[in-house]
Amino acid sequence: MDEKRFEAAKAKVVGPKRQRQGIGTLQEKTMHAVLKHYYAPDEDMHEIPIGHFVADIYTGDEIIEIQTSQFNRMRDKLTCFLADYPVTIVHPVPYRKWLLWVDQDTGECSKPRKSPVTGSIYRVFAELYKIKEYLPHKNLRLCFPFVDTEEYRLLNGWSRDKKKGSQRFDRIPVALVDEIRFERPEDYLMLIPLELEEPFTSAELGRLTGIRKQEAALVLNILLHLQIVERVGKRGHSYMYLVKERLR
Repeated sequence: MDEKRFEAAKAKVVGPKRQRQGIGTLQEKTMHAVLKHYYAPDEDMHEIPIGHFVADIYTGDEIIEIQTSQFNRMRDKLTCFLADYPVTIVHPVPYRKWLLWVDQDTGECSKPRKSPVTGSIYRVFAELYKIKEYLPHKNLRLCFPFVDTEEYRLLNGWSRDKKKGSQRFDRIPVALVDEIRFERPEDYLMLIPLELEEPFTSAELGRLTGIRKQEAALVLNILLHLQIVERVGKRGHSYMYLVKERLR
């Protein structure tokens, strides 16, 4: 991580514009823009045509794609890029989050209120599942910056207070807290706590990591696909897992 470079990227995309013009003029994909400037301060590397697609960043050696959501939309790009280039997918994980509500009619914005939910590496697997078949590719790398975030939401929901079913307007990165990378199979072992006794079930993984059983099952589904773990029978109705011997 480079905090100075992150602050420079944030100031370039957000700072002056936000102070001068206010929330009503912010672009929808501020998080995407800040991370693009952080991972490639040289704008000559931005938005480079490759094949029938445009890469967010092309350094001359590798492609970097900033993907904040909807990984399913990347499939065609990945098919094209991975054939010839190393590709790193950067997916931001909101770590601490402050919610701010925007009145569409007046432009007024509420004071920030901190969300009780803290970002978790395990929750990125709902997106990774959408590109599961690409994950074993030798040219693919994953990068997860953990970012303190201000999330602006429009008061346009269906509930009486207009919050339920509301639309997210923008996410503003506040600070870069950490970064987790998966570049080789051994890196995925960080997802399995050392104190977890083997063989284990998805429920046992969930209890130790503080995620729901369904989320843990999704993580294990992908680790099984990547040959990080193997199934070794059942305990009741639940599969049991072991870490592959070659990774120990």
